[in-house]
Amino acid sequence: MINSMTGFSRHAMTLDAGVFDWELKSVNHRYLELRIHLPDHLRSLEGAVRNRLKGRLARGKVDAVLRDRGQADSSPEAFDPDRAQALIGACMAIERMMRSPAPVSPLDVLRWPGVLQGAADDGEALAEPLLAGFDTALDALVGMRTTEGAALADGMRTRLDALAGHARSIRARRQPMLDEQRSRILARIHELDLNLDPKRLEQEVALLAQRMDIAEELDRIDGHVAAVHEILDLGGPSGRRLDFLMQEFNREANTISSKSHDLEITRATVEMKVLIEQLREQVQNLE
Repeated sequence: MINSMTGFSRHAMTLDAGVFDWELKSVNHRYLELRIHLPDHLRSLEGAVRNRLKGRLARGKVDAVLRDRGQADSSPEAFDPDRAQALIGACMAIERMMRSPAPVSPLDVLRWPGVLQGAADDGEALAEPLLAGFDTALDALVGMRTTEGAALADGMRTRLDALAGHARSIRARRQPMLDEQRSRILARIHELDLNLDPKRLEQEVALLAQRMDIAEELDRIDGHVAAVHEILDLGGPSGRRLDFLMQEFNREANTISSKSHDLEITRATVEMKVLIEQLREQVQNLE
């Protein structure tokens, strides 16, 4: 499957130690950039979280946040008076060392890691259920990226078909354009009443027609269309390969436009460039 790089998921879980929730968000990025935010007492989970993300995602800027919301109830048993007293004593000692200390409120004390029992629990004991919750959130994130990727791939296929249609119309117009250019050149020479060697004249006209021929560019566009369809059908991380093909599409369209002096071909080339730009914007969202 083709995956998008954008996605979001959230998974809340209630454990004996308290209420936790995972929030995962990913956006477009050239490479895989991970930003993991964990409570201080659960920092030991970072390695496992990072490895899980690397195992499932190839590109994107990903934020993984674990929030510890404390106990599900507000029972006094969740309060650790010894740890709070030690913290208050440390604050008083520091106040005596400072000239104008800011007051410490009870809420400041409660926010300190370990004062509430939910924040003092051993990270190793919580590792298994929290990582299981993370896997659930990651599955949801990957699912959203897959759904959006499928929608992007469908839109790309529609535009590829339209691009191929313009290429066919240009190919149908190619030979008439060359014939018209040849007739125009010969008519101009006749008007000027130039006495030229017929063989040399024919060679020059043939050389000019070769310079104006767009058959190779059209063949390459057909090949690029087939390659993009193949990549979309194959699936997997392919954003970089598709981005390269978009550059090749644009190069061939520009060459056709510069070689052609035909109004119909010019109009078709403009439409091709619009489609190529739309395809390029869609590719920027793919993993």
